[in-house]
Amino acid sequence: MDTSSPKPELPDAPDDQPISEKVTLIGFHPRWLRRSLVLIFFGIVLFQLFMYSWEALAHFAFLILLAWLIAISFDPIVTWLAAKGMRRGLATSIVLGVVGLLALAFIGIFGQLMVSQITMLIQSLPDFIAQVITWINDVFKTKFDPTQLNELLNLTPQQIAQWAQTWAGGFLGIVSGAFGFAFELLTVVVFSFYLSADSPRIKRTLAGWLPPDKQRVFITVWDISVKKAGGFVISKLALATLSAFFHCIFFAAIGVPYWLPMGIFAGIVGQFIPTIGTYIGIILPAIFAAFNDPLDVVWIVIFATIYQQLENYIFTPKISHATMNVHSGVALAAVFIGAAFFGPIGALIGIPLVAIVLAIIETYVHRYELAPDLAERSASGGFGDPQKKPKKSDESA
Repeated sequence: MDTSSPKPELPDAPDDQPISEKVTLIGFHPRWLRRSLVLIFFGIVLFQLFMYSWEALAHFAFLILLAWLIAISFDPIVTWLAAKGMRRGLATSIVLGVVGLLALAFIGIFGQLMVSQITMLIQSLPDFIAQVITWINDVFKTKFDPTQLNELLNLTPQQIAQWAQTWAGGFLGIVSGAFGFAFELLTVVVFSFYLSADSPRIKRTLAGWLPPDKQRVFITVWDISVKKAGGFVISKLALATLSAFFHCIFFAAIGVPYWLPMGIFAGIVGQFIPTIGTYIGIILPAIFAAFNDPLDVVWIVIFATIYQQLENYIFTPKISHATMNVHSGVALAAVFIGAAFFGPIGALIGIPLVAIVLAIIETYVHRYELAPDLAERSASGGFGDPQKKPKKSDESA
């Protein structure tokens, strides 16, 4: 006997209901299917072409961006010369010529010394690491093996020579690298000249493509970016040059090893990494100086402290009085983001790009004064419970 419960029966549709209401049919015409497949295929092809074009032109676009930033940096000087009656193209040529002559003079005077010191620095890394490990073992009673650490870091003399040969790629690698660098340098110089000399015409041309109500906004944004960000870049370059100059002189005077690259490193890092850049810039020279003469570390710290005060109270107010200020936290984030996208050069151009954005925000974003009660409470040390009223002194328990 079957004791299982009977299965529930599904209700039948009424017999009088038409079959078209019982079943829903979705029609898909073969012509639409072919059209959809063709559209998907062409969409994939266009996406692949876009990605290939972007990968091929990304580096060129970065060079154009670099040229534009250089043109913005030159614009205050070019505009000043043009206001004196000089043609803008001639003014741009003079500025680029002076910068080129200064660069050639630096290479002619210090180029060989710079290359030799950097080469000696790379070759001395295994011995330097061995000295550091030996000092750590003596002070902290550890038993680290310098040879194993050098092998782990690929810093043995044989591996350094092999790495240098592989990186250089032999004679053909050197020649192709030189031609590639020359082409990129020429690209940046040519577009920097064009963007600086024809800046007013380019601005008018681009503004002419916009509706009349947007033209004023575009021209205002352009002028603000050039004026404030350009001055900011010039001030940073001037301060970095002064800092590198004085650090190089001081390092050479006290006999710091590899004083030229160390001084340039300290000067650039101190300006383009805000707040902590000064201290990061002297760490590397101090470490090398410690194994030459430990007393030099004390002199380096004293010099960096004195120079920082001179820069804050004398150099910076005179050079950066007409430029905008970028918050140190924002600038530090810009350095890291730029380095993540474009490497070391991105770290240098990250702050100018942020300066342009902040200049635009400061122009078009209205800031309101803090309400008096909130300002008083924030100045007193914090915000309490806004719903809790202060007790009166005459209230009784």
